[in-house]
Amino acid sequence: MITLKELALLTASKLIGDANFQISGVNTLDEASKNEASFLANPRYVDSMLKSKAGVICVDKKGELQDNKNYLVSDDPSKTFQEIIKFFSKEKKLSGFVSIHKSAVIHKSAKIGKNVVILPNTVIDENVHIDDNTFIGASVYIGPNSSIGKDSTIHSNVTIREFSIIKDRVIIQSGAVIGSCGFGYLHQKDGTFKKLEQVGSVIIEDDVEIGANTCIDRARFKSTIIKKGTKIDNLVQIAHNVEIGENTAIAAQTGIAGSSKVGDYVIMGGQVGVTGHVEIESFVQLATRSGVSKNLKKGKFRGSPAIDLNDYNRQYITYKNLSKTLKKLEDKLSILEEKTKNL
Repeated sequence: MITLKELALLTASKLIGDANFQISGVNTLDEASKNEASFLANPRYVDSMLKSKAGVICVDKKGELQDNKNYLVSDDPSKTFQEIIKFFSKEKKLSGFVSIHKSAVIHKSAKIGKNVVILPNTVIDENVHIDDNTFIGASVYIGPNSSIGKDSTIHSNVTIREFSIIKDRVIIQSGAVIGSCGFGYLHQKDGTFKKLEQVGSVIIEDDVEIGANTCIDRARFKSTIIKKGTKIDNLVQIAHNVEIGENTAIAAQTGIAGSSKVGDYVIMGGQVGVTGHVEIESFVQLATRSGVSKNLKKGKFRGSPAIDLNDYNRQYITYKNLSKTLKKLEDKLSILEEKTKNL
């Protein structure tokens, strides 16, 4: 529990209401109880705010406020609400285990930092280094000569293959595979395939988040790199030798083929496909299901192959109206034929 006075100080917000009122959690406007906090970030939901039973509502300075309700007023109610969520999430532990479980198998050459938690049935191979305050879930495998920085969270059933470098404050969700072999083969004359050895590594920089069941392949020679601050959704495939820039967001079921480079602050919608050996510059935005087959400069793109968003929209409108346009042409042609049939 926390008082509204304390929440106002925590979020640097202006409190309107009862400073001693206590809040125990967070919820939506529709579902919140009298002891939960909620927020209004979109004017479309004003009606929900007026009907809400929330104990306090985060609003901006322009909002109309009701009497006898509690409000936290700020320039950015979404940010204020997020600070409240963070406060309550700290009270929820990732696990009841608070140290290294006795069933974990740790190679004698591994180096484990202070306050590291390792859950049951995890395997830490030789020459692995895990820095302070990192959490390793159950049934995780960390391959030889890999490292994980401080304050990172590796959830259950993650596989981190050999020579992978995971830096600080990285979050990897369950089922992800880091450092798997790249998809590389030589097609032989007899029709069979000969595997190309992938001897590189994966580097994941600070503050990266990787979704469940995402696969990031190690490079053939050098490194596949995910730069700091990037967020990757579930079920994403990133192939060998790919480089992803800083603070880029990649939505689910996107696939990026080998040796492609993605700049900083790029946004990719779900199911985007990127062919190999292309470069996507910083600040590119790709709509859902876009297909990238050539280099892209800064801009917004959609379609497969991906084209400028405005061009795509114009083409789509033309396509949508095509049947009407054809009907008009057919009507005009019929009229013309009627007028000329006796000439």
